[in-house]
Amino acid sequence: MPPTLILVRHAQAEHNATKNFYIPDPDLTEEGHAQCADLRKSLMENPLVQQAELIITSPIRRVVQTALRSADWLLEKGIKIEADASWQENSPKPCDTGTPVDKLVHEFPNVDFSKVDPIFPDKTSPAASHYHFTRTALIARAQAALKRLYERPEKVIMVYSHSAFLRLAVSGYWYFNADYRIFDFASMDGPRDSYRLKQHESTRESGGGLGRSWIDPIVLGSELPDEEPAVEGDGSGSGSGDGNGNERDY
Repeated sequence: MPPTLILVRHAQAEHNATKNFYIPDPDLTEEGHAQCADLRKSLMENPLVQQAELIITSPIRRVVQTALRSADWLLEKGIKIEADASWQENSPKPCDTGTPVDKLVHEFPNVDFSKVDPIFPDKTSPAASHYHFTRTALIARAQAALKRLYERPEKVIMVYSHSAFLRLAVSGYWYFNADYRIFDFASMDGPRDSYRLKQHESTRESGGGLGRSWIDPIVLGSELPDEEPAVEGDGSGSGSGDGNGNERDY
């Protein structure tokens, strides 16, 4: 039986507040820390979240910070938190490019970084083609990440990630800062079928676990470029958070 997934977007970070997508691996803002408190309360009150057996996080700093501040109560119960580069954000802009693991290990000693792809934080070289900012690469990355979770023995897994990757490559739904949604894997017709998610009514009808996200679904792969765009620009399609081109501001 595949696990139930609780997909969480990080809280507000500096680039969300300033619309400056060139801040390298930005930290949470004061507002972001407050959002983590709201998220923590909601997660603690959710019976399904209380059954979580594993936490996966993007290695990007703002996501790790969100996970540690909102799921600390699970860590205190002995639940493991693992970093996985597959769950990082779409674009190669500075705000969406991570910090080398050797620095993160010292900054976040409670997180297991041992399984992070050695190519991280590279997202642009030929060797890092799996992380390129194209529709083909992003959908493939999402499918590979879902496959790994599908095959895990845990019954409930929390995943902390990013708005655009979750929306456009993984689930097809919107995520406000620090909001979350709950999914089961949809039935598969055959071994070559894609991994698809079916959202629980509790978060689909309310617009997320905190009720702050847009309800209308998005077609997976839409808004993603066929070829890698230039890094320079106004953030269109970057997946940088609140206001990445076609995304509505919250």
